[in-house]
Amino acid sequence: MGVTNTSMGVTCYLCYRVFIKLRLAMPYFKTSKKNQPLSTLLVKSQKCGLRHTVFSVNGNEYTGEWQDNKKHGKGTQVWKKSGSIYNGEWKFGKRDGYGTYSVLLSETKEYTRKYCGGWKNGKKHEYGTYFYNNSAVYEGEWSEDHRSGWGRMYYESGDIYEGEWLKDKNHGQGIIRFANGNWYEGAWRDGKKNGNGKFYYSDKGQLYEGFWVDGVPKCGTLSDFWRNEAPTPTKYPIPPLHLVDMQLVLREAQSAYLERINSKFPLNNTLTDNE
Repeated sequence: MGVTNTSMGVTCYLCYRVFIKLRLAMPYFKTSKKNQPLSTLLVKSQKCGLRHTVFSVNGNEYTGEWQDNKKHGKGTQVWKKSGSIYNGEWKFGKRDGYGTYSVLLSETKEYTRKYCGGWKNGKKHEYGTYFYNNSAVYEGEWSEDHRSGWGRMYYESGDIYEGEWLKDKNHGQGIIRFANGNWYEGAWRDGKKNGNGKFYYSDKGQLYEGFWVDGVPKCGTLSDFWRNEAPTPTKYPIPPLHLVDMQLVLREAQSAYLERINSKFPLNNTLTDNE
């Protein structure tokens, strides 16, 4: 076919050739596009403000507020694997502020509240209430998922402790009231009675006041206390002590015990020439 025809004929001929080249090139473009990674084909959406439910790859779902693609504000998170639910405040993708965490009971398929209170950086923080698997309950202060500060613990046995905590252990000053009516008030360390304290035996009508080490009374005085109101008092009352200064005797006994402990376990060991 020549190109010496009319101008219209030349134009049609050129258009035809361009059309053929485009037709031949289209399969190439389709194939190369399929080979491109998905990340280069999709434009990432910026999630900000209030949105409907967003599903994660693992099946978790979140409904609430966003900021810069992170959960921020108020929202509800549902974990698919455990069925647990958190409803409350978020800050840059982590639970932060006030919120409630509930778990799904496998036996009854019902939700039960596990913790409600303050959060910080995804952990229990400041004041909150935690419900254990049994009937035990703790209400008080938290620090990084640990009971720390002031708090009250209701044990399954019926005992109640109220006082200071440090990393999930009674530490500082506190009172524990036992289910049988007896109670202790005084110093604690690492979850045990340590230091000066008083133990009231309300069932026998007696009071022990003295010094404790790792939950064991080491030196002190035992006297009658509300003996007439005790349900099972001792057969004979404790005779009164005739000491000029009973507290002085107690302090001296305590000092002697501490000296013996320090001599047995010295804090600073001096190395000899042979060592």
